[in-house]
Amino acid sequence: MKLDRAAARALLLESYAAAVAAADPLKIVAGFLPPPHAAGRTLVVGAGKAAASMALAVERAYAGRARIEGLVVTRYAHGLPDQSHPT
Repeated sequence: MKLDRAAARALLLESYAAAVAAADPLKIVAGFLPPPHAAGRTLVVGAGKAAASMALAVERAYAGRARIEGLVVTRYAHGLPDQSHPT
């Protein structure tokens, strides 16, 4: 199968987008977490470029089911966008 330049570019861009989406911590992390503890707290500690996204995935997975505390350090400009609290 021979692709012209535009078709080859489209295939590469779609493949790249699929690979990035498959590595999204918000889609992956929850499947590897243990059930939340009935009592006590869940301590999250992380470091690295993906640490902020992974910590957010833990927060979302345990939302309303566990008390979460911790510290996550990431590289400059690799954090999550600032968000305001809902009113």
